[in-house]
This record gives sequence, C-alpha cells and structure tokens, in this order.
Amino acid sequence: MIQRLSQIMNWKAPFRHLWMSLAGLVLIIQVWVVGTASAIATGVYNIPALAADDPTWVIDQADILSRITESEISKELEDLANTTGNEVRIVTIHRFDYGETAESFTEKLFDKWFSTSDIQANQVLLVLDSVTNATAIRAGDAVKKILSNETTQSIAQETVMTPLRSGNKYNQAFLDASDRLVAILSGQPDPGPPIVEEDIRTEGTFAKAEETDDKSATIVVVVLLVAATVIPMATYFLYQVFQS
Repeated sequence: MIQRLSQIMNWKAPFRHLWMSLAGLVLIIQVWVVGTASAIATGVYNIPALAADDPTWVIDQADILSRITESEISKELEDLANTTGNEVRIVTIHRFDYGETAESFTEKLFDKWFSTSDIQANQVLLVLDSVTNATAIRAGDAVKKILSNETTQSIAQETVMTPLRSGNKYNQAFLDASDRLVAILSGQPDPGPPIVEEDIRTEGTFAKAEETDDKSATIVVVVLLVAATVIPMATYFLYQVFQS
C-alpha cells in the first residue's frame, strides 16, 4: 500500500512541476504583451513641454519625415511666426494610447502647451498618427477668424490625406499642409486641397509597414502561447513513455 502511494506521488510530481512551469511561462508572455503594447503607444504625457514663441515647429516622433522636409517646414513656419505672429506646430506620433482619438489627443496637447485662451489665440496644432493616419487640427480663437473649421477639416482630410492614400507620402503631405496653412495665415488666397487625378491602375496588395509589424507581433505571441501549451505536454508524454 505504501509503495502504491509512493508511485502515485512520484507520478504527480513531474506533472505538477510541468504545469507550474507552464503557468509561469504564460504569465511571462502576458506581461511581455502588455508591456510591449504600452511601450509603443503614445500619450500626451510622452510629448515634451512647449510654450508659445518656442522655436520648435515640428516634432516627428513617428520618424516619418526626412530631415530636408523637417528643415524646410520649420523654416517656413518660423518665417510665418515672425511676420504674422501666427504659430503652427506639427506633431507626428506612432500609435495613440488606448481610447485616444486624433481629436482628443490634439485637444489635450493643445491645452497642455497653451494653457490659457490668450496664449492659444494665435496657435495652430496639426497632429497625425502614423499607424492609422488619423489627423486632426486645433486652432486658437484669433486664428479661426481666417482659418475656418471647414478649412481645417479640408486640410486634415484632403491636403494631408491625399498623398497618404497614394502610398503614404508623408513628406509630400506635410509640405502641402504647411504651404496651405502658411498661405491662409499670411492673408493670401487659400490654394485649396490637391487636385485628385483619376487612377485606373489596379490597387496594390502590398501591406503597409505598420500592418506588417502588427501581424508579425501577433504571430510571435501566438507561437509563444502554442509553445507554452505544447512543450510541457510533450515533455510529460515523453516522460511517461520512458517510465513505461
């Protein structure tokens, strides 16, 4: 009887250790997945503080603009500020925080940088998320007299989005947006959105880099979860075979 109990205990011991190892591995994977998602998301708290008159015009956290483009836009926006007092900031990020939208993020960042209505009056903020290409613009009250809500929507949804729909041409998108904003805020006629030429070519099936990254991350997680389940079971099976 004692020998039989000993055999049962010996049989359960490796099984118990295997499942403990499995639980630990699953926990590690969960922590890794949550940590990775948090690390790649951007909140308003991740954007450095900035005040009116600060000579920073472009913050490219998504790393989608060339240095030449960033320099050209910065020069154009600096000249605008010096001649009119109207200031435009452009911010790009890679993935919003959970529950955040382009509009809510832009509103919060605008209020963070420019805390009072007087400071906000001549400010314009353009934000884009490179994962979804969601874009929003927030303008101060004084600027709204020459930059209507309809025009800001046109800049966000047409001037910026048109080059993005034809191959994620971020440099072109922001150069066009900067040119249009500068023209309007300088008192010149609105050049309007880009003219869209009809394209009868078959749409490409190549995935965007962001889509590829997301799919790769999903595959890694699935493989790890499968491994966490299969390896302990296979180990236990082999243990039983060799014990027989």
